[in-house]
Amino acid sequence: MKSDNIVDLVTGRRILENLNTAVLLFDESLSLQYINPAGEMLFSASAKQKTGQSIEDLLPQSGEFTAAIRRAHQSGNPYTEREVQLILVNQQTITVDCTITPLSEPQENGLLIELLHLDRHLRIAREENLLAQYQTSKTLIRGIAHEIKNPLGGLRGAAQLLERELPNTKLKEYTQVIIGEADRLQNLLDRMLGPNALPHKRLINIHEIVERVYALLEAEASEDISIMKDYDPSIPELNADPDQLIQALLNIARNALQAMNGDGKIILQTRVRRNFTIRQRHHKNVASIHIIDDGPGIAPDMIDSIFYPMITGHAEGTGLGLPIAQSLVNQHGGLIECSSCPGRTVFTIHLPLETNDAQ
Repeated sequence: MKSDNIVDLVTGRRILENLNTAVLLFDESLSLQYINPAGEMLFSASAKQKTGQSIEDLLPQSGEFTAAIRRAHQSGNPYTEREVQLILVNQQTITVDCTITPLSEPQENGLLIELLHLDRHLRIAREENLLAQYQTSKTLIRGIAHEIKNPLGGLRGAAQLLERELPNTKLKEYTQVIIGEADRLQNLLDRMLGPNALPHKRLINIHEIVERVYALLEAEASEDISIMKDYDPSIPELNADPDQLIQALLNIARNALQAMNGDGKIILQTRVRRNFTIRQRHHKNVASIHIIDDGPGIAPDMIDSIFYPMITGHAEGTGLGLPIAQSLVNQHGGLIECSSCPGRTVFTIHLPLETNDAQ
């Protein structure tokens, strides 16, 4: 029987550690005794940092909510509230569904709190919409490109044949213009279709990629633009194609550089996300690369379409950098997300750490 209890305890802990819902256990004085990994991710802190803190320490600016928790504890009645706005210690505002369950034990009266992070579910919905848009756009572009390529090849071939028959050398300048423009359109179509080569993956350190992009940005940026780094050294190696990731990250970073208009700050930041979902697949660990700039931001009417080909806010741009970057990251099972407001635009590349997940 004692062995069965141990098995039940291990199984219960394993279930808690793999839940997407944050679970917090408080003792009778409402000091935190346990927090699962989803809770650590929600509060952006480890269990070691948070254990022993009071509910007010965890949520210092959510007085009404903490008061409701204490009332539930005193009355012994369960309490549920939907779409609660909480302000964390780092000033981040989150939306959660909350369930509070008083625990009556012979020697102590604890409290169990479950927090379902709604922002995460909204993010997944946006991700699904983004992927659907990307696939629709990709199918449409491939169809258009196929219809254009055939007559374009015929046009180029006819110009070459005409060039051979022209007796006047000066007239051949016009056929060269036709051939040159046909080649330019062919190159544009190829770029719109995105990379065709499969990634050549190997184990790499993600910071080697970010450092390479950092060096290129430093060389291209004006003196009034500062490029900063904020790395998480705990990120393990991942299986990826370094050249493709450099290209994807560089496409985004150069967009940020153009948005600065010669003055501002760009931050290259890396973090590990735990229990994260990408493309409806759960990953134990994900590497997230954030490209943060303090430029004017992306216009609200463009934010939902920036990953479509030919959509750009720059007069000299082709609108292909972000779609190509998304395609390259998609080939690694990842995704690029964006949030923007005046003074802060964040592009995030999420890459699953498959090697780590498999362990």
